[in-house]
Amino acid sequence: MDKIEDLAVAAAVAVLTWWLTNLSRKRADREAERSALQIQADALVVAVADVRGAAASAHILYEGWPERARSGLLAALACVGAAARTRVAGGPDRLAFVAGLGAAAHLLGADRRASKRHAATVQGPILRLATAAAPLIRHPDDGVATAADDLLSAASRVEDATRLDAALDRFGREVSRALQPMRSRLRPRVQDPHGNRE
Repeated sequence: MDKIEDLAVAAAVAVLTWWLTNLSRKRADREAERSALQIQADALVVAVADVRGAAASAHILYEGWPERARSGLLAALACVGAAARTRVAGGPDRLAFVAGLGAAAHLLGADRRASKRHAATVQGPILRLATAAAPLIRHPDDGVATAADDLLSAASRVEDATRLDAALDRFGREVSRALQPMRSRLRPRVQDPHGNRE
C-alpha cells in the first residue's frame, strides 16, 4: 500500500513538474515573442524616419521651388557670362548665343547629375524599410500585419504626410495592443463613476 501511495505521489509530482515546466516555457516564449515584436516595431519606425529624412533632404536640396529658382538663376548667369566673354573676344552674336547656351546646359546638366546621385542614396533607406517591414507583415497577429503593410505602403508615398502619420499612429496602437499580456487583452475592465468594476 505504501508503494502505491509513493507511486501516486511521485506521479502527481511528475505531472505537476511537467505542468509548471510547460507553463514556464510558454510564459518565456510569450515574453520572447513580445520582445521580438518590440524590436521589430522599433526597427520599422526608425526605417520610416530614415526614408522620411532622405525624402525631406532631397526636397530641400533639389525639388523645392527655391532650389529650382537658384538653378535657373545660376544657369541664366552662366549663359550671360559665357555670351559676354565670347563677345569680348570678338565673336559674332550667333557664337555668343551658342556659348551662353552651352554654359547654361553644362551647369544644368551637372545639377541634374547631382540630383540623380542624391536620389540614388534614398535606395538604402527604402531597402532598410522593406527589410524591417517584412517580418511584421508576416506577423501572426492580423492587426499588426495589416498595420505594418499599410505603413509600408504609406511610406512609399512619403510626400503624403497625413497618410503616413495616420499609418504610423495605427501601427503604434496595434503593436501596443499586441504587446499587452493576454489576460488584459481579453476584456478590459471598465470602472463606473461609483467605483465598481464591471
